[in-house]
Amino acid sequence: MPLHPLSHSVHFLLVAGAAVLCVSMTTPLQSFRGCAVREFSFVAQKPGCKGLHITTEACWGRCHTWERPILEPPFIHRHHRVCTYSRIRHMMARLPGCLPNVSSLYHYPMALQCHCTFCSMEDTECQTF
Repeated sequence: MPLHPLSHSVHFLLVAGAAVLCVSMTTPLQSFRGCAVREFSFVAQKPGCKGLHITTEACWGRCHTWERPILEPPFIHRHHRVCTYSRIRHMMARLPGCLPNVSSLYHYPMALQCHCTFCSMEDTECQTF
């Protein structure tokens, strides 16, 4: 999908000593179609440690999807794709205030590239409605 009609700006983000290029869209997110890397913040938590606010890059977007009824089982032909990682960097953080017998290490992915593909339960939380 060409992005030329969208205005965009380029930002550099320094994460764990490596420069990462990310594109910041100025188009309203409600009308954005496609799959892109986007800044994402969350609180990393695990039992026995305090939480830590982490800002990273994650995949976000809407992918082309459709369903068509057919006469034979399963009676529907589905084409559902999700926006997910195509390239990641494995990141690590140390959680504060961990109990003596609990490791403070917390691992999470940072998106380098994203694409629309079928949902794989190996690395993505897949939900159907």
